[in-house]
Amino acid sequence: MDLSTFRSLFTPEGRSALDAAAALRPDEADFLRHFTALSRTFPRELARVALVVAILRRTAGAAAKFGVDADRLFYTREALEQASSHEVSAWRAKRYEPFDAAADLGCSIGGDTLPLSRRLHRAAGKMTVGVDYDPLKLQMAAANARATGVDDRTAFVLADLESPLPLAIGPNVALFFDPGRRVGERRARSVNQYQPPLDVIRKWLPRWPALGVKLSPAVRMDELTDYDAEVEFISLNGELKEAVLWFGPLRGRGEQRRATVLPGGHTMTGTPDLVGESSLPVRLSDPLGWLYEPDPAVIRAGLVRTLGAELNAAQLDPAIAFLTSDTRVETPFARAWPIEDWVPFHLKRLRAYLRERGIGRVTVKKRGSPLDSERLAHDVRGDGAGHRLLVLTQLDGKPIVIVCA
Repeated sequence: MDLSTFRSLFTPEGRSALDAAAALRPDEADFLRHFTALSRTFPRELARVALVVAILRRTAGAAAKFGVDADRLFYTREALEQASSHEVSAWRAKRYEPFDAAADLGCSIGGDTLPLSRRLHRAAGKMTVGVDYDPLKLQMAAANARATGVDDRTAFVLADLESPLPLAIGPNVALFFDPGRRVGERRARSVNQYQPPLDVIRKWLPRWPALGVKLSPAVRMDELTDYDAEVEFISLNGELKEAVLWFGPLRGRGEQRRATVLPGGHTMTGTPDLVGESSLPVRLSDPLGWLYEPDPAVIRAGLVRTLGAELNAAQLDPAIAFLTSDTRVETPFARAWPIEDWVPFHLKRLRAYLRERGIGRVTVKKRGSPLDSERLAHDVRGDGAGHRLLVLTQLDGKPIVIVCA
């Protein structure tokens, strides 16, 4: 899709092409058939672009990431894949509410600009600016702002982020930076491979100390040690989504790490367990009455011991992120299962154990085990009617299996 063809979507003919493409309820598998039908009425390039827009609007990814706005926004496939879920973007935008203006640097199609604008629009006179070097994505972002009704207080600027920032929006400004995290078709493995690299923020912080930076959730923590910032890991519906660096006034009160669980906005802060010195000792125990599996945001933030202290629970092994306690405590930060038994891992003994108890079907989870979960579930399958959860893990460095209801 080029810029001139995208602009043609906003002519009367372009709007008709979009309506006709949407009416087909198209999907990728039937692209050629739908394209042939649309090309009988509209110019071929216009028909193609209208069909691409209609298909992307109908994808599960668009609905998951943009909610009720999905069917009226404009995307490229790459921008849609890299956009944050709307719940995550809305959660981040809350931190920007005290500021008079926000700048979304690397705004792409406006996935984060829109929630920032909505949050700041609650007060009169506030402004959001989206900055990107890609003219097509910037035009899409502007169209998306119009489609969602936030264009009256949202501006878009074409600029290279490695050049001086073209911001003239007053002193009480907070920045959000979303660098490109792909090298060609592959995900960048280092913050130094981001586009632009993470260290570009060193030029911005002296003038704009309120800064948030979106990072890959797989970011190497050793690459962040030179940055004086809070690191927040965010999960949504049990899936780790992203990491965020928070600087200056956007940072929590001296916080080092934060784990946030969405939906619900449950958040936990503390000193990391596995990086640096934790203020909490390691508590170890054999499996007790309940097994807890911390949310991935808690694990990635290094706050397993912090959660263990809240639950009065111990770890099975200092290097494994499972917790155990005698009683169950409801928490949004972990899943819990009742423990029926546990034994040292030995395949023949495990088969006999399950057979004696009439357990024919198992679901296998593992942490700290090299075994293949699906293969093990197949190898221990029997004729019994019972169904159990088997958890493969370690106890003081030795392999065990925990049998859970």
